[in-house]
Amino acid sequence: MTIYKRYKRLEITSYLAPNWFGFYQAIAAYLGRVLKLEVQLQQGEYDPLEDPLLFQDQIDLAFICGLPLIRYSQIVSNQLQTLVAPVMQSSRYSNRPVYYADVIVNANSNIKKFTDLAGKTFCYNDLGSNSGYNLLCHKLIKERYPENFFGKTLQSGSHQRSIRWVVEGLADYAAIDSVVLEQELKDFPELSQQLRVVEVLGPCPMPPLVVAQHLNISLIQQMQLALLQPDAELQRVMEQFGVRRFAAVELKTYQILHHTILNFRF
Repeated sequence: MTIYKRYKRLEITSYLAPNWFGFYQAIAAYLGRVLKLEVQLQQGEYDPLEDPLLFQDQIDLAFICGLPLIRYSQIVSNQLQTLVAPVMQSSRYSNRPVYYADVIVNANSNIKKFTDLAGKTFCYNDLGSNSGYNLLCHKLIKERYPENFFGKTLQSGSHQRSIRWVVEGLADYAAIDSVVLEQELKDFPELSQQLRVVEVLGPCPMPPLVVAQHLNISLIQQMQLALLQPDAELQRVMEQFGVRRFAAVELKTYQILHHTILNFRF
């Protein structure tokens, strides 16, 4: 496949939570309108560190968490560059492209503070998740909690499933991407009566939209400029998802996550 043919169609993959897929669809459609290119967006079938299409440089753009991005960049350098990241409307984000990990428990639980989580069942989406796993383990190590802090651990496979497991009592707590949690509470308002947040971890750099450097520099610049100046149609979708604007971000900003990558044994 020649580079010229690749420019006729952009292959976009999302490795992020599916409850934001409608937002990513709007971005893909917008780029298609502005650039007059065909776009194909798909939900990733693999972890980015295991996706053969990514390693074969067959993906043009990707929505990806900062932690696997940094890990991937340590394996394959000079393939991906950051383009933009969303800035949320809520005041908790201080008009910056950041997010948090909200540690949730069942609203009826007797867990009131972080230390009450010791010995309880922890549910995480996957081991490569910054918000769902890494930030919590980093806190345990940094504050010298014992290695047997977790009573039991369960891997759910997704933030949305982790939320349901806490509601259903299958797990005592989970750490959830704050943006994903807020969207889930919008989609299912009844959850706000079933969950409580007992700890907030972060902030961390917001998961970015990244672009493959095999694309022409001019095309990459056009995409970034277009997202920094969204049209009315995209702005309507941004409003629905609580996004204030997009901010240009650099890969080096996400290097801070490398310093929180620490091994923690159950």
